Amino acid sequence: MAVETKEYRAEAKFQRVSPQKARLVLDLIKGRGVQEALETAAFTKKRIAPVIHKLLVSAVDNAKYVAGEQGTDLDVDNLYVKQALANDGPRMKRIRPAPMGRAYRYQRRLTHIVLSVAERANAQNLVTRVEEPVVAKAAKPAKKAPAKKAAAPKAAKKVTTVKKASKKA
Repeated sequence: MAVETKEYRAEAKFQRVSPQKARLVLDLIKGRGVQEALETAAFTKKRIAPVIHKLLVSAVDNAKYVAGEQGTDLDVDNLYVKQALANDGPRMKRIRPAPMGRAYRYQRRLTHIVLSVAERANAQNLVTRVEEPVVAKAAKPAKKAPAKKAAAPKAAKKVTTVKKASKKA
């Protein structure tokens, strides 16, 4: 019997950045805890990073709201980024002037960003209490022998043979 985990989403559509550039930031936060992902998005120096930060905050707020409406117990500290996608949106066709009266066409790409957060099934990775290890009486450490230098390989002697020409008399 599998335990069902509830997933909470937030979407930002028609963002004016290419999906490739958005994926650079999304790959940094995918699979991380929400708090760590928020800090990563806040300090990433990409133009799309504030949008992703805002979207992540929205996903967490959605999780709080839905959990409150359904009366379920939600631990916000136990949330993590389950899914982070940057899908292609429509493309805007543009024209750029080119030499000799010509025009080059290019496309401005738009992105649909989808973030999903979910609660971790088991909280093994979270540190709730730090226990100090018990230190046994340490014996005297043994002195190490000084390292021996390896002998350098000797160069092979060159052997030259000279053929003597024999004279016929």
